[in-house]
Amino acid sequence: MTPVGKHSGTNVTAGLTRRKVVLLAPVFLAACATGQGGQKTPQASDTARVEAWLRAAKLDNVPFTQTWPNNSTGGGVLTYHAGYLHLHYTVPHSMDLKASGAHAVFTDSQTGAETRMGLAHNPLGVLMGNPLSLSGTVTVTDVQKTPGILQISLTRTENPSQGLVTLIFHDAGHALDLYEIRILDERQRTLFIHLGEA
Repeated sequence: MTPVGKHSGTNVTAGLTRRKVVLLAPVFLAACATGQGGQKTPQASDTARVEAWLRAAKLDNVPFTQTWPNNSTGGGVLTYHAGYLHLHYTVPHSMDLKASGAHAVFTDSQTGAETRMGLAHNPLGVLMGNPLSLSGTVTVTDVQKTPGILQISLTRTENPSQGLVTLIFHDAGHALDLYEIRILDERQRTLFIHLGEA
């Protein structure tokens, strides 16, 4: 389940597309990492802010562009709220990744192929909690702040080798605005998703 970058009309391209979507799923799942309990450190405070943002997020048809590890690109619109994710690709052609609860389904409208996958051991599952929590099953591995930017990296507590998701926010005062997701998979390949118009 990995959406592809460039459309060639061949079965090879369709296969690559499905593999890319699968790659994407883990990335999103890993985005919900563990917080720092009741600590009052700056990192704990920022983790709590991100957790609150993810719990309240209601992203509806937000434009996104995606770059796969092989540098192919695609894009479409993203819809997300706690427990539900829908990536509708319009480039390179119509494809959909829908995830909720413990499962995800990738559909390639061009080939008619449908791929189902469990999220229990997939990074994408991290984002599917409802209510979502950045503690327990999710671990925050890193928090970085620079003027106007907050970056947080998340992984699955039980198996961090499954992948790492990094969420990058514009941080204007107390308001967070997610603009990039970076997903490092178990093979150390990175996928980039940029939210907003290219």
